[in-house]
Amino acid sequence: LYPASSVRELDRIAIEERNIPGIDLMHRAGQAVFDTLIARWPDARQVLVVCGAGNNAGDGYVIARLAHEFKFNVSVVSLTSADKLKNDALTAANQYLKSDLEITDSIDSLDINNMDVIVDAIFGTGLDRDVTGDYLHQINQINHSRVPVISVDIPSGLNADTGAVMGNAVKADCTVTFIGQKQGLYTGEAAEYCGTRIFVGLNVPADIYQDVPINAVLVDLSQYETLLQPRNRTGHKGHFGHVMVTGGDYGYAGAVRMCGEAAARTGSGLVSIATRPEHAYAMTVSRPELMASVITSSADLMPLLSSATVIAVGPGLGQSQWSIDLLGKVFESKLPLVVDADALNLLAKDPLTRQNWILTPHPGEAARLLG
Repeated sequence: LYPASSVRELDRIAIEERNIPGIDLMHRAGQAVFDTLIARWPDARQVLVVCGAGNNAGDGYVIARLAHEFKFNVSVVSLTSADKLKNDALTAANQYLKSDLEITDSIDSLDINNMDVIVDAIFGTGLDRDVTGDYLHQINQINHSRVPVISVDIPSGLNADTGAVMGNAVKADCTVTFIGQKQGLYTGEAAEYCGTRIFVGLNVPADIYQDVPINAVLVDLSQYETLLQPRNRTGHKGHFGHVMVTGGDYGYAGAVRMCGEAAARTGSGLVSIATRPEHAYAMTVSRPELMASVITSSADLMPLLSSATVIAVGPGLGQSQWSIDLLGKVFESKLPLVVDADALNLLAKDPLTRQNWILTPHPGEAARLLG
C-alpha cells in the first residue's frame, strides 16, 4: 500500500522515464472504470458522470465519451469549467466535447434518481482539506440518491493517506483504483465508503515499483490458509496449543472471560485464565472449559507460563499496579504474544520492541502507541 505521494511518483516515472503519454494512462484508467461499470451493471443505460478538477475529471470525461460511444444516455456535471482544466484533463474534456454533448454545472438540474449509475470523478488523491461549498452539496446529493455509484481512483472526499473523511465523502458501491493501491482505501473510515475495491495496474512496467517505497502491506487471508492444516482425527486437546489469557482486573471480568471463550471457540486445545481471585470462581462456574487461575501478584503468574504456548494479554487488564506487574512478567516471557486493550495503553507509556507479538489496537490505542 502506498501513500498518495508515492502513487504520484509512480505516475511520474511511468510518464517521464518510461515515456508513456499521460493521456494514454488516462484513457486506460477511463476504460478500466467503464469496463467495470458495464460488467457490474449490464442493464445500465442512463449514466451520470460528475467531474471535478484535475486528472480525476479527465478520467471522468474519458468514461463519458466511452459511454456515449456505447450508446448510453450520458449526462455530465462539471463542477469546474472544462476550459479551466489543464494538460491531459483538458485534452480528455475536448475529446468528449467534440461530439457536441452537453455539460451542466449542477446535479440539481437533473433527475438524479432516474440514472442507472453515477460515476464519481470529483476529487482524486490530492485532496488535503475539508470539502465545502458546492462540492459538498454535490457529494450530499449523490449520497442521498438511490443510485449505485462507481468512484474513480478513490471516493471523492476520502483522504488517500489516512482514510479520513474530509467533511463528507461519496459512498461508493465500487471503487476502481490505478497504478498503486492507496493506503487510505484500507484505513480509517474507508470501509464505509469504498464498496468493492478493484485495482488496475494500467499495464505500466513492473520495474517502476522497485524504487518507490511502500508504507504497508495488504494481507489477504488466503495467503495464510496453509498455516491452518487439517487436524489429525486422533488428536486431542494436548495437540492444539495452550492459550494463557491474562487480565481481568476489578470490574473487568467480562472482558477476560470473552477472550478465553473466543480462544476456545477458535480451536485452542487448552485455555487458561490468569485473573483476580474475585473472578476465578465465577469464571469456572460460567465456562467450565476454561481453567481459571488465581493471580494475587505477578509471582503467581510465573509457574503458569511454563505450560502455555501463547499468551493473550490486555482484555480487562486495567492500569493498576497489579496490571503493570503482570504485564511486566508477560513481557519477560519468550512466548508469542497477542497484546490488546489496556496492555497497549500501558505499553504506550513504557514502550519496548520485540518480534514475536501481534498488537491489536483500535484507533485511540494506536494513536497513543504512535505518539
